[in-house]
Amino acid sequence: MNEEAPQTRRLFFALWPDADVRRQLAEISHRYCKRPVADAKLHLTLVFLGLRTPEEYQCFCEAAEGVHGEPFELRLDYLGGWPRRGIQWLGSSQRTAALSELVERLEQAFEPCGFQAEKRPFVPHITLSRKTKRPQVKADLDAIQWQVREFALVESVAGQQGAEYRVLQCWPLEGTG
Repeated sequence: MNEEAPQTRRLFFALWPDADVRRQLAEISHRYCKRPVADAKLHLTLVFLGLRTPEEYQCFCEAAEGVHGEPFELRLDYLGGWPRRGIQWLGSSQRTAALSELVERLEQAFEPCGFQAEKRPFVPHITLSRKTKRPQVKADLDAIQWQVREFALVESVAGQQGAEYRVLQCWPLEGTG
C-alpha cells in the first residue's frame, strides 16, 4: 500500500486591495516600472507561511479567527527598491502602528500551528516589479489612502504565467468588541 503525502499549499496572509486601491496601485506601477507585476497580483504580504499541509491550513484559519484589530488607514506614498534583489516597491514614509500590531498578532496566533516568525524586521511594501536593474526611490508621490478593513489568506499556485494568487478566505478588522 502506497500512502501519498498530504497535498501541501503555498500560503500567505496579506492585505488584498479593493478595486479602487488596485487601480491606483496599477497606475503607479505602470508609470514607474518597465516590467510591472500583473495588476491582479498587487498586495501587501503580512505573514508568509510557505508550504503547509491541510492540517496546518486548518490550524491557521482557526487561529486567524481569534485575531482582532481596528480598521485603519494605510498611506502609500514612497517608492523604494532593493537593488540586489531587483525589486521595485511601494510603501509608506510613515510607520503605521495598527499594521505592525496586526502582523504581531498574526505571528503570535500562529505559533501553536508551528509557525516561526522571521528574524528580520517587517517592511510593509507592495512589490510593483521584479528583475528591475535600477529601482527608483521617490518620496514625493501622490499618496494612495487605503482604508484597510480586512486581511486575507492567499494561496500561491504555479501557473503558465508564473504564480497565480487565489484569495481563500478573509477576516474583517472589527476591533475586539
